[in-house]
Amino acid sequence: MARHLRVLAFDYGTRQVGVAVGQTLTQTATPVAVLRFAAERPDWPRLEALVREWQPDLLVVGLPLNMDGSEGPAAAAARRFARRLAGRTGVPAAMVDERLTTREARSHRPGRAPVDGLAAQLILETWLAAPERALPP
Repeated sequence: MARHLRVLAFDYGTRQVGVAVGQTLTQTATPVAVLRFAAERPDWPRLEALVREWQPDLLVVGLPLNMDGSEGPAAAAARRFARRLAGRTGVPAAMVDERLTTREARSHRPGRAPVDGLAAQLILETWLAAPERALPP
């Protein structure tokens, strides 16, 4: 029998981080927070509190690849964020291609609602739909 996982996903940006929660049992994801940076840094205490609250088995961070699949500075920053988040929380982290999720989130948002939480939801839905998704040990 397959192990069912609770997963927190993150849309890491330059000024804020969108967060969504989901699970492999129902294959669903829901936005839960948009956290603004404090002093040009992620709000680590709030991020750690969300991890304690949701107790995920895995963290999934969107990897902003260029359209040709190459990695630029934004991808390096997202990888660094994923490593630091995993190190601070003790929860393993995986990366998932997030190309076009922000654009898709903007097209689905109601009014002028922030897109970061919805983008995190789309990142998690991408991970959930992947046939070869990364799993924690």
